[in-house]
Amino acid sequence: MNTIMATIEYQGDLRTQATHLKSGQKITTDAPVDNQGKGEAFSPTDLVSAALCSCMMTIMGQVAQREGIALQGLKADIVKVMTSAPRKIAEIHVHFTHPNLVATDVQKQKLKNAALTCPVALSLNEALKQVVNFDF
Repeated sequence: MNTIMATIEYQGDLRTQATHLKSGQKITTDAPVDNQGKGEAFSPTDLVSAALCSCMMTIMGQVAQREGIALQGLKADIVKVMTSAPRKIAEIHVHFTHPNLVATDVQKQKLKNAALTCPVALSLNEALKQVVNFDF
């Protein structure tokens, strides 16, 4: 049986608030300025991009735990490229950096493979270009 994991309420002015039921954590979204919004919070498409990166990091963290790699300090910059007709995410660029990562070349490859095959990456439409770079 599937369980409800979140509820989302429309707040008005192109804003929503999602509540994670187990933890009570809340996420507010706002339409971006270039799409009639205030741009005062993540947009839904921002969250898709952030979810991709967060999922990649989480799966990399699982590999790091198994391999005894200290992954703390891993950071990423995300760029989202939108198209206008139709309005959709065309590309997500993720650039990972960890200047002090101590890992063998084999372990680094395992981390990269984990990121590229995370559940979010595999769930997104193939038409959405994922550009992922690793600087470690």
